[in-house]
Amino acid sequence: MTYCVAMNLADGLVFVSDSRTNAGVDHIATFRKLYRFGIAGERLIVLQTAGNLATSQAVVNLLRHRLSGEGVHLHNVPTMFAAARLVGETLREVVAHDSTPNLGPEIDMTSSFLIGGQIAGEAPELYNLYPQGNFICATTDTPYFQIGESKYGKPILDRALHHTTSLDQAMRCALISFDSTIRSNLSVGMPLDVMVYRKDSLELPEGHRITEGDPYFMDIRELWCSNLRRLLHELPATPGLYLG
Repeated sequence: MTYCVAMNLADGLVFVSDSRTNAGVDHIATFRKLYRFGIAGERLIVLQTAGNLATSQAVVNLLRHRLSGEGVHLHNVPTMFAAARLVGETLREVVAHDSTPNLGPEIDMTSSFLIGGQIAGEAPELYNLYPQGNFICATTDTPYFQIGESKYGKPILDRALHHTTSLDQAMRCALISFDSTIRSNLSVGMPLDVMVYRKDSLELPEGHRITEGDPYFMDIRELWCSNLRRLLHELPATPGLYLG
């Protein structure tokens, strides 16, 4: 399992992904799930993946391999919509190629993708690509998407995140979302890969990896926990009729 969050906000885009994969408690490994494509000054396209690792890696590798060809690829598609469509087509191609009658029903070949970025001449966009290859676009009303193990980190995003949220506050919100998920589900874990893109910059951010014991992550984790406990203590006392 994995957990990825992407946000399309007024000031830009925020991407955070964990890097844990597991096929049982005795087979846990670290694999990057956040990938960057782009040409400085022209376009940035970021992919995040969840699901079958072999499928998602094959999709990303095909997309990279085809950058040098003459056909349509992520460095020449005219819009982010076209980029999402291309990733969906590539996903269907990989699944069709790798699916054989020998694969038992217990083998899940599906993968999901988040695709965000900006191409010169259009606004930043963010898409949630389903395993079937179709997708939806983030809006000002719904400015973020999650894939993977989403339920534990969703409440903080729903309560605190808005389209006008600053990139700094959005990153804090995302990290708290990840902390909540990591605490509740062992299949999601450190390190975390983060990337922030400022609207209209058309730069290719390097991103950052947050490792276990990172001082900033540990600080906000402890502050969040301690303030939740304090707030719980400060809430009005429970009425007697609630207690029977």
